Amino acid sequence: MSSPLSTPERPPAGSPHPGMGFREFVLFIAGLMATNAIAIDSMLPALPEIGESLGIDTANHTQLVITAYLLGFGGAQLFYGTLADRFGRRSVLLFGLAVYTLASIGAVFAGTLGVMLAARVLQGVGSAATRILAITIVRDCYSGSHMARVMSLAFLVFLSVPIVAPSIGQAIMLVAPWRGIFLMLCLFGAVLFIWTLARLPETLHAEDRSPISFAGISHAFGLIVRSRITVGYTLAITMAMGGLFGFINSAQQVFADAFDAEEFFTLIFALIAVFMAASSLLNARIVERLGMRRVSHAALCGYLTVTLVHAAIVLAGIESIWSFSILQGAMMFCFGLMVSNFNSMAMEPVGHVAGTASSVLGFVSTVGGALAGFALGQNFDGTTQPLTLGFAALAITALGCVLFAERGRLFQRDRRVSDTET
Repeated sequence: MSSPLSTPERPPAGSPHPGMGFREFVLFIAGLMATNAIAIDSMLPALPEIGESLGIDTANHTQLVITAYLLGFGGAQLFYGTLADRFGRRSVLLFGLAVYTLASIGAVFAGTLGVMLAARVLQGVGSAATRILAITIVRDCYSGSHMARVMSLAFLVFLSVPIVAPSIGQAIMLVAPWRGIFLMLCLFGAVLFIWTLARLPETLHAEDRSPISFAGISHAFGLIVRSRITVGYTLAITMAMGGLFGFINSAQQVFADAFDAEEFFTLIFALIAVFMAASSLLNARIVERLGMRRVSHAALCGYLTVTLVHAAIVLAGIESIWSFSILQGAMMFCFGLMVSNFNSMAMEPVGHVAGTASSVLGFVSTVGGALAGFALGQNFDGTTQPLTLGFAALAITALGCVLFAERGRLFQRDRRVSDTET
């Protein structure tokens, strides 16, 4: 059987990215998409050592290393789309990768928590460029089935990163101190920077460059906040992201302190990530047949049920590493079926300002989710009770947001939403 990359489909007008073949282009986009996940997940096994080295006397405060990155990553998403439309994709991507690489060097040599947090915020600011520009560059080069094929192939690589990243971090720590993880991130950013500089052509045509218009941005913001569907689903995504980031913040402590099973952390974390990857692939196969609302609303009900069952188990005092792992895997499976569809539905009413809307949605869901996840993590007390009760509270709030968006009606058929519907 031939490889899916061996006979690439090409648009009729020839290569849309001269000098870079189809296979290389897919790998390049996958590398950009992997930048964010590897910057978060690879260092999870190292958090205790980072805390000890930097003199952090409260274990929960090591979670700031994750949250600082997420705040930089979320905040910068507001600006990259507009800058890329004005100055071009290549130059803005090079800027972001340079910031990411230099910030990684700063983290390597960080001697205090303040320096580390500053480096992590800047690392997130740089990584945000890869999140925005990866999809934008693919959209510049391909459309229709060609674009879907590129994204699906790159997504297969992207889904594997959360599965293997903690193990990569753990492997580095077997032969080097925790600073070696940041050195790896620096090298990763440098490779992508050189790759972009040497091989990626500018994909935005000169005639398509648009000036930065603050009036246009303000108009787009007004349309977004007046749309009930966009606001409701954006807030629902934020609640779900809060649960995800809360888990990521506390995962290492849960296995080390709550279950005294730190040696199982990377393995079980990988298995939980497999559940989320599997649900994302399943969604791609069923969403056109069943509809976004039916799939995502069913997943939301499943997500809420799992979190309530998990909270009941903890309150009953019968939590174990196995109940935590199985229920967390089920929660992430539902998460994968929810969030991509929620994102699509949030964008429906604001399609004519999609670039700005996507940036705003990314900003709100990432920053809001990071703050909610940080709040969950800071309540960790050596047990899973604060975390699981927080999951349940966020799930209930997410359901309320969806009911607001849909005027109290779930499981409706998908419909075309006009740009003026509020």
